[in-house]
Amino acid sequence: MAKKPKVLPSIEWLAPRVRLMRALSLVCFFGLIGLLSAYYLLFADLHGARPWVILLIELVPLLILVPGMLKGSPRGHSFTCYVVNLYLIKGALAAFDSNRHVFGLLEIAASVAVFISAMLFVRWRYQLDRRLSGE
Repeated sequence: MAKKPKVLPSIEWLAPRVRLMRALSLVCFFGLIGLLSAYYLLFADLHGARPWVILLIELVPLLILVPGMLKGSPRGHSFTCYVVNLYLIKGALAAFDSNRHVFGLLEIAASVAVFISAMLFVRWRYQLDRRLSGE
């Protein structure tokens, strides 16, 4: 027996959610960048290393994704979901270090927020695009 096609939500239901998740994903994404910047420039004990070098290494993967995020591209948001998992793992490792426990928990929270909001944006955006194309 063939599966019945799922009924897509209405445009009136999808449109505000797409806008909300896009805004929320941008806020969380730049919040993660701000958290990393503040930590490495103000709080981290880098044992003589230059903070801007460490910060640059930390931020390069996220800075590559900025154009796609700013454009509102679903593909850019989906790539962000993949990359932000690295920061989730890094935050989990930092959370077990007693000196960086709070930073690790904040990085985990920011990473999860970026992941969920970007994933919901991608899902609802594709559903909205399918609805607008007449499906």
